[in-house]
Amino acid sequence: MLYNNVTLTVKNEQDVDKVLELLIQQATLSRLEPGCARFELYHSQANRCVFQLIEQWESEELLAEHREARACKEIYFPHVIPLVDRVAHPSDAVLV
Repeated sequence: MLYNNVTLTVKNEQDVDKVLELLIQQATLSRLEPGCARFELYHSQANRCVFQLIEQWESEELLAEHREARACKEIYFPHVIPLVDRVAHPSDAVLV
């Protein structure tokens, strides 16, 4: 299993609602993709400009396919990424 945790910080506070809407669309589609064991979206209570994506993929190949799928190609890369700063945290599971 591959675990990928992504922190997104919206650059302009006025875009928070738009980014939230786009991330909901992206997460909903991503959950339907082959190999997606977990795809969760969190919105920080402490800083409303911060979102967390918590992802679990069955293999590197299926994660690569995800990056080529509609959720990424039509929503995430063209519409979300320009509005946020992104920090990915590929992770090892320690206690699940």
